[in-house]
Parts: sequence; C-alpha cells; structure tokens
Amino acid sequence: MKLNIPIEETIKKRVSTRTYDSKNLSKNDKEKLMNEISQLTNPFGENVRIHLIEKDTLSNGEKLGTYGVIKGANTFLGVTVDKSEFGLIAAGYQFENLVLIATDMGLATVWLAATFSRAQFEKAMDIQKDELFPAISPIGYATAKKSITESLMRKTMKSDKRKSWDEIFFESSFENPLSRKAANEYASPLEMIRVAPSATNAQPWRVVKKQGAYHFFETHKSNASEDEKMIKKVDLGIALSHFHQTALEHGLAGYFEKWEDIGIAIPDHTNYIISWNIEEK
Repeated sequence: MKLNIPIEETIKKRVSTRTYDSKNLSKNDKEKLMNEISQLTNPFGENVRIHLIEKDTLSNGEKLGTYGVIKGANTFLGVTVDKSEFGLIAAGYQFENLVLIATDMGLATVWLAATFSRAQFEKAMDIQKDELFPAISPIGYATAKKSITESLMRKTMKSDKRKSWDEIFFESSFENPLSRKAANEYASPLEMIRVAPSATNAQPWRVVKKQGAYHFFETHKSNASEDEKMIKKVDLGIALSHFHQTALEHGLAGYFEKWEDIGIAIPDHTNYIISWNIEEK
C-alpha cells in the first residue's frame, strides 16, 4: 500500500535526529500518529507490531537508557515481529514507513538498533521473550541546535555520505555496474535506496538487475556477529521501503517474490534476500 505522502520529497528531507525538545507530543500529533500506526502494512505478510511509550506515563519507575546518544526525548517507538524468514525485513520496511510518515508530519526520529538498553525497553514496552525486537526510535520535536555528542557521531559515522551508484547497483552479475540509463524508470527507486539510512551507515544493500527483475542482497563483513547480520536484514527492509514506495509513487507495476534460482554468482559474505518482479502477476 502506498503511503499518502510525497515519498521522494520526504525521503530526501528525513535526517537522523538525536537532540530533542523535552516537550511531549501534542495531542493532535499523537492521535494522528496512532491512527497511522494502526493502518501500517508490509508486502511480506508479516505481523509487525509498533509500540509507543512516553516516559511520564511509565507507572513503575522504569528507566529508558540510550547510553547518552539521545538527548531530551520523552516519547519512543519500538518495533517487534515474530521470528520468521522475512520478519526482520518486514520490521525494517514497516518501521521506516512510519519514520517517513513522522517526517512528513514534521516530527524528528532516528533509528537505534544497538545504542539503547534493550532490557529496559523490553520491560517498559511489555515485549515478550519470543518476539524479535530489533530497533527503537525516539520521536518528537528537534531542537535548533545539535548536542556535541550528536555532532561528533554524525562526523564519525559520515552520516551525510553514501556509497556511489556503481558500488551498489549491478546488471546481470556483480561484475557489471548498472548505469542510470539502463535502470530507466527505476533510476529514482534505486536512488532512494542509495540514500537510505542504515546502522553505522554501512549501506549493506546490493541490487542486481537480471531477467525482468531486481534482485536484492545483504552484504556484511567476514567477522560480523549474528546480531550484526540481523540488523543488516532490518537495514534491507528500510531499503525495500524506499524502493517500493518510490516505485508506487511513480506508478511502476511489480511484486516481491523469492526466486528459487536467480542465476547469479553471489560473492562471499553476501546473502540473496528477495526479488522485485517488474511484470504484474
């Protein structure tokens, strides 16, 4: 389902915000946000759940730690999903859709996958042990001035820099970069992948165009832990949100499907995730 917002414009406008005004969400903003949350879906058939908590409504004195990374935030969103092949992909997709909706509303957010106290948030959000709980985000109003911590983090992670087109997108094989011209009407959806946020700005997505489809892959370092690999699946979900929503905005027909045989030699430390078939079913 296409979001009822200007997709490309909103993707370009979204920034990661770590310094917040301490006031709570307005009644109107909270009501609109809760209504939007109730209508969110994903194209993978997964039951993704969004949680919202406010610090001043916690009844039993739970603390919500973000290791000093977040300043001033009082309201947080969390995402959980059942354990399944596409669970983390769907969580990334659906939570990023919510981030884009929040951006269009003028609200600030930032994905947090590692820099928060998981046990504290699990307790506050009443998350069950059998649920995957990959990420949270503060949500609120950005301050005009960034904290010193935020400024240092953006510089360290090179938050405003992205990999070049020919490092990410390929045609027929990983040996042959895809040109923007060859991407044709899919140049914009692919560009919106390129500028997507990811944990530590790693940009772990790779895309190969072949046989009437775009095939999506996740890549990671050889020494990546299982937790890091899980987070990269969430990142792929974010990328798929950008790609799919932009394709819908441009009126491009297609559908997601996992292929049995994509006929592509896959490099080490790279996993095939799913394909976007350009033709209609």
